[in-house]
Amino acid sequence: MMTRNGLVGKFVLAPARTFIPAAARQGQVLGNKFGRQNTFNCLPATGTRAYHADFKPVVSGTPETLEYKMFFEDLHGSKMSPWHDIPLFPPRAPGLLNFVVEIPRGTRAKLECGVKETGNPIIQDTKKGKLRYYGIDPVFNYGFFPQTWEDPNVKHPDANCVGDGDPIDVVEVGGKVLATGDVITVKPLGVLCMIDDGEADWKVLAIDSADPMAESMNDINDLEKMMPGKVSEVREWFRSYKTHEGKPLNSFGLDEKAMDRAYTLAVVQQAHDDWSRLWMGITQKGKFVI
Repeated sequence: MMTRNGLVGKFVLAPARTFIPAAARQGQVLGNKFGRQNTFNCLPATGTRAYHADFKPVVSGTPETLEYKMFFEDLHGSKMSPWHDIPLFPPRAPGLLNFVVEIPRGTRAKLECGVKETGNPIIQDTKKGKLRYYGIDPVFNYGFFPQTWEDPNVKHPDANCVGDGDPIDVVEVGGKVLATGDVITVKPLGVLCMIDDGEADWKVLAIDSADPMAESMNDINDLEKMMPGKVSEVREWFRSYKTHEGKPLNSFGLDEKAMDRAYTLAVVQQAHDDWSRLWMGITQKGKFVI
């Protein structure tokens, strides 16, 4: 339960900050102190695999090569950032959030949003100049919430460690295999707090709002009821996936519990607030590209 001092459980929310609903900002010109301006255009709250009419993904290079990049462009051919320019909140869809797909279920190429690259394209992660792959198939569609950021300068009181400097990760558990670059609306259900190299790396469990099961899923307990063992499967996947690279098992905060929807939304709101401060230049951008 949220209290007057902005607490959900032990999680501290930013006090007294107001966010304008997405629908109220349609067509509004936004800017920051770095001089970048964009017209705010909202995604339809459909939960389909169709791309929004105001932008399209454009691929440069061949998949699974160092040259591969997936950019997004508007109708005029200008590049858009999937991190900054796609809104987190779809219009007239309270309780739903926009989700950008990086890695389709069952595929191993480790794709991610290039938060330190111009345009923030989706790219394949590398290590020492070599492309990175998961050692096991992901059992979910994987991606991120746009306009969120896990601030690496701020320690989360519950996790007792700082953020990892990325947008919040999303684990979509619906029945469809989505595609890289899909942008859909999802219903957040719960969240796991994975600890990765001493940093908090939140994993939001969500379901495509167009999935047949979505109407009956409103919280983490519903996910457990309708897909028994799914939360454990997701947790154990994240616990062990790095062992295929010879690394130790990952750990989890919050007693390894998948937190409920209310807590999840507080985590996402905090990450949206941290992104807003980065976007406005209140937080120093460092190597992050905005």
